[in-house]
Amino acid sequence: MNDAREFLRHAVATLAYRGAKAVRGAPPEFASYKASPTTRTPGEILAHIGDLLDWALSLAKGEKVWRDSTRLPWDAEVARFHASLAAFDGLLASGATPGFPLERLFQGPIADALTHVGQLTMLRRISGAPMRGENYARATITIGRVGPDQAPPPAKSEFD
Repeated sequence: MNDAREFLRHAVATLAYRGAKAVRGAPPEFASYKASPTTRTPGEILAHIGDLLDWALSLAKGEKVWRDSTRLPWDAEVARFHASLAAFDGLLASGATPGFPLERLFQGPIADALTHVGQLTMLRRISGAPMRGENYARATITIGRVGPDQAPPPAKSEFD
């Protein structure tokens, strides 16, 4: 596999790792938390991330289809997040020639999704349900590992 494809697959695995951490253990009321009247709820953000990942897959297939989905319950959106990551990573792993430049797949939907995972992390803290910070440079992130079962943080890499 080429370097750009491997980098993109690593970015997708990073998104899975960070996203799984951001949603793991969130209390039920977190999905509808509103930081202000003009912000999206975490449930809306997670649905948007799912839309971004579906868009990434469509771009990679050369279809360029955007769809605003109807928001699902939190657990279903979490499952959709991982299923969409798996579908996208599966296409990249297949060796098929993508119908869109790999670098642009990163700079568009994947970078945007990473930004939104950061928003979920921030909203966890201000909603009163913080997650532990982490030195992500030390995280065990494995290409192809895109499900909810992520490696635990290395010892002494998390902090409050």
